[in-house]
Amino acid sequence: MSSDYNRGILDNLAGVAVYGGTKLVGVFGYPVEHSLSPVMHNSAFAALHLPYIYVPFCVAPSDLGDAIGSLKSLGIIGVNLTIPHKQAVLPYLDEITPEAREVGAVNTIHCTDSGRRLVGDNTDGYGFYAPLADAGWPVSGRRVVVLGAGGAARSVVFRLARELAQITIVNRTRDRAVQLAEAVGQAGYGVVDVIEWSGGGTKALLAAIRDCDIIVQTTRLGMYPEAGQLPEIPLDALKPAHLVYDLVYNPVETALLREAKSRGCSTMTGVKMLVYQGAAAFHRWTGTWPPVDVMERAVIGSLT
Repeated sequence: MSSDYNRGILDNLAGVAVYGGTKLVGVFGYPVEHSLSPVMHNSAFAALHLPYIYVPFCVAPSDLGDAIGSLKSLGIIGVNLTIPHKQAVLPYLDEITPEAREVGAVNTIHCTDSGRRLVGDNTDGYGFYAPLADAGWPVSGRRVVVLGAGGAARSVVFRLARELAQITIVNRTRDRAVQLAEAVGQAGYGVVDVIEWSGGGTKALLAAIRDCDIIVQTTRLGMYPEAGQLPEIPLDALKPAHLVYDLVYNPVETALLREAKSRGCSTMTGVKMLVYQGAAAFHRWTGTWPPVDVMERAVIGSLT
């Protein structure tokens, strides 16, 4: 672990009073050095004067079972999970929420009943949708194009389906998109359309972009350090009536969002989803809703 990372953690914890009654939460990942969750959660704990501290744990895949078992023995209130543990953790839990079962992945664990039960939840769908609702973009009946069919897309598509959106998945591997669409149908949410992403000029993709209301970019395209990358979509089809929502949060404003903004589109950054999925975990652990504005400022400050 780098000295810069260690200094960053120490700076994040400066001024935090730790005593016998301090409650511990954290994040399991491999690697975990990139995580912004510690600064995000600890800023909210400090703002509310809550006796919690959030710590990153670098957990190798081979150690995941032991690490999950330690939650009960150490009295840890809960943890978030990031790559590569979101699916591998499922066999180690006592209970899984309906949201996590649908998506097939867990990003939050809560130790309930005085630490005797481990409940796995997935707050990504909520984290994706809450900023839309707050910004006055309800999705019921709206046409939404989702770029990508990976793990992030799965949470997004299931939440959109629950909110009765009309969904089109665009993905380079058609089979993967079809599998996701079929899973949504089997869950009873209706039909999801699929377009193979074979370049930016296909007629089907052009028509889908032109006719939709919201475009959600769920892939890693445009993420630091390849911040200049753009998804291959017909940019000239973007219009002011569109909302373009990019789940990439580093950089805060991606190349796609800059292009969309230059064409008069409304835009939403991936920082919003990061903050709101974290806020839902925070509420699950503490019973208190955190100040999302404080969390968002902490994230943006860390990125800039």
